[in-house]
Amino acid sequence: MQIKDTAEAWQVTASVTPFRGAKTSVRSEDVVMPDGSVARRDYQVHPGSVAVVALDEEDRVLVLKQYRHPVRHKLWEIPAGLLDVPGENPLHAVQRELYEEAHVEAEDWRVLVDVFTSPGGTDEAVRIYLARNLSEAEGERFEVSQEEADMELARVPLVDLVRAVLGGEIHNNCLAVGVLALAAARGGEGVEALRPALAPWPARPYEA
Repeated sequence: MQIKDTAEAWQVTASVTPFRGAKTSVRSEDVVMPDGSVARRDYQVHPGSVAVVALDEEDRVLVLKQYRHPVRHKLWEIPAGLLDVPGENPLHAVQRELYEEAHVEAEDWRVLVDVFTSPGGTDEAVRIYLARNLSEAEGERFEVSQEEADMELARVPLVDLVRAVLGGEIHNNCLAVGVLALAAARGGEGVEALRPALAPWPARPYEA
């Protein structure tokens, strides 16, 4: 049996958007169930996100600590950001985020893993990349504001991050999925077998 998610869309009999925010919105839809009943489903409509496990020559991952108001925590995370422009090439978006948040660029990019962050409550899709051959970016640093003005930056050994994830010490989903996926790739066919940076992404189609 092939283990693979499949695209499918059940019939929607009604759809309203009771809230629209700056980047996301909330949609309420009446969906026809397999038994013929109709159920209301409320979910966040999200443009999608990109994130990157940036790995340096000393096997350290570039991480940052940022305040996240909904969970009332400062979380260790990997560089990440929204796909602000519909149809935007996600590789270009993640390269921009790495530059803006860490003033770093990378020569080698690969797709590490694609995930739906919380498919019962949001349509957010995230593509997490692996970036290697890091170097300091040229030019002036990007001017940060709001939560990012208080951001801490560090480089932490991959093995320490894996240990912290499994020990329940760090909780950001992109960081956890990213570092565990990298560890799994190394223990399997190796990172050279990962998908290329411009691999198709059906959840958020784009032009290469």
